[in-house]
Amino acid sequence: MSSTTLRVALLIISTTAAKDPSTDASQGVLSDLLEKEGGGKWELIDTKIVSDVVTQIQRQIMLWTDVAAETINLILTTGGTGFAVADNTPEAISALLHKPAPGLVHGMLAASLSVTPFAMMSRPVAGVRNKSVIVTLPGSPKGARENLQAVLKTLPHACLQAAGMDSRTLHAGGVKKLEAEAGIKSDSGHSHSHDQHSHDHQHGHGTESHGHSHQHDHGHGHNHGHGHGNLVRHTAPSSNPMSNDPSLGPSRRNRESPYPMLSVDNALARIKEHTPSPEISTSKVDRSLPGHVLAEDVHARESVPAFRASIVDGYAVVVPKDGNMKGVFPVVAISHAAPGEAKPLKEGEIARITTGAPLPPGATSVIMVEDTILKTMTDDGKEEKEVEILADNVREGENIREVGSDIKAQSTILSKGEQISAVGGEIGLLAAVGVAEVKTYRKPIIGVLSTGDEIVQHDRPGDLRLGEVRDTNRITLMSAAQECGYEVVDLGIAADKPGTLEETLRDALRRVDFIITTGGVSMGELDLLKPTIERSLGGTIHFGRVAMKPGKPTTFATVPVKNNAGERITKVVFSLPGNPASAIVTFHLFVLPALHQMAGVHPAGLTRVPVKLAHDFALDKARPEYHRAVVSVGRDGHLVATSTGAQRSSKVGSLRGANCLLCMPSGKEPLRKGARVDALLMGGVRSE
Repeated sequence: MSSTTLRVALLIISTTAAKDPSTDASQGVLSDLLEKEGGGKWELIDTKIVSDVVTQIQRQIMLWTDVAAETINLILTTGGTGFAVADNTPEAISALLHKPAPGLVHGMLAASLSVTPFAMMSRPVAGVRNKSVIVTLPGSPKGARENLQAVLKTLPHACLQAAGMDSRTLHAGGVKKLEAEAGIKSDSGHSHSHDQHSHDHQHGHGTESHGHSHQHDHGHGHNHGHGHGNLVRHTAPSSNPMSNDPSLGPSRRNRESPYPMLSVDNALARIKEHTPSPEISTSKVDRSLPGHVLAEDVHARESVPAFRASIVDGYAVVVPKDGNMKGVFPVVAISHAAPGEAKPLKEGEIARITTGAPLPPGATSVIMVEDTILKTMTDDGKEEKEVEILADNVREGENIREVGSDIKAQSTILSKGEQISAVGGEIGLLAAVGVAEVKTYRKPIIGVLSTGDEIVQHDRPGDLRLGEVRDTNRITLMSAAQECGYEVVDLGIAADKPGTLEETLRDALRRVDFIITTGGVSMGELDLLKPTIERSLGGTIHFGRVAMKPGKPTTFATVPVKNNAGERITKVVFSLPGNPASAIVTFHLFVLPALHQMAGVHPAGLTRVPVKLAHDFALDKARPEYHRAVVSVGRDGHLVATSTGAQRSSKVGSLRGANCLLCMPSGKEPLRKGARVDALLMGGVRSE
């Protein structure tokens, strides 16, 4: 395990301690515990005290997790976890978590329950926000100490993973090595089960049953089961080395998939590992820039404002040493916001000036028009001749924006990794300082292909013949990719013939960076995508089955090609299931993170938020499911999810109106109304 010192922040949640910090006893206890039992791995770098108020708790947590210059690895809170009316800590923290950590909660409760049954009166919460692990502890110094002792030795492992350390590196040597490094002892049965888990993590092997613990920990998916039949398999799967050889005919095809069943998390890990790194290009600062990610810091070419400017309508003056500006003064010049030359201003003279206009040379302050009286006009009555100023004790610099007061020349205005939006002001910021071009990560060009002899154009006139299916997927996926900000090429429909499919894919690899196909990835004799990728194009299939519903036959592959410069590069091919719901779910779950990675977007993939279920949801007994649903925010501020209805993978109507995918676990019993699950947001949250 890394020897890096981990940074800790402590938030004491107590209205009493907020008024009198001397009443808190938790800080000393926890600081002492980190120092004496933390193995030298922890540094307490900040402690704050807030009242039992949700907004105050959340504000301080977000300052540490979202704003702090350096990552805070662990945030501990004490207080507010009981049943009292003012105990709001679990609710405040739960709403902020990106990833819950029920294992840490279980560990703390188990340790406390071994001491007293009254430990069940505590409501701890734990999880991850951005790169920080957050753990809530009781307000009692004794309870806080017991809870932290229960999980302290495992927390470095959690913090390193949350901070982004490579899991393969972290898990090298297996769980026994991790236990030894952490100073943890376990019985043989416990150790054995975790060794198997570690093996799955490193090699991605194992069928659906072997990966159950990993899937359960991350809470993925379920099958809603609205009255449609489930697939029935009467024999156990085994392992074959490769996809079908189409030349051997249907009698020699594999009778089961040769690809091991991966959990969703293992599949995402392989996508992250094998997706090419982003390429850097130069982009013009214009309307095409939004959506791109900066590949380097951007510095201001000039200061803003570039001149001393007035922030009010009024009169530019030269302030005398005594600051007394009372009196009648001649108006000798006019300064508008339009560019132009201005004569120097002398003491005893004033110049009328508008908001944003440059100060005349020599001017040291601006008097607001509200602090003046017009005394005389020019003979034609069109201009001011003399103005009386009523201001006393005027200081230099009043009502003036100094050069560079907004942005100083050569200062960093945007940082590497920031994504340019159309609504966040980044374009205006770049324009304000004269930046015409920036280095960005090039967004991949996507090609979308449908396969199958039965597929016909969605807009073909006339009725369908027996067996024909309108091409729903291609237009849907092209629209989804375009909505996400990517250029899309329509690759059409390829017939179920090996030569035709190979020719189509080879042409596509010359035209685009990233290929999405639908259909042809199941077990039929005409499902040719996998054999064409492996046998004809020399590609590598990194996974061909995922333990999820819908989308089990999802396939991720890379194909080696040469670019125009003759250099060997890798291009990505996603072969998604042909059923419409499966195709769009797997696009959002698997394709989008790969596109984000190639475009430099971080974090990659859909935003994950915790939601409450608006009604009971049936679960699939064997596989997790990504349930299409609508998330809305209630009047109480909580996010609530409602199913879109029947979830059969071929039922395209299940996507109508959906703005999220609910990560539902497998299970025999339904999840009841009010249960909390994670939702992956595909669109904006609605209001009730």
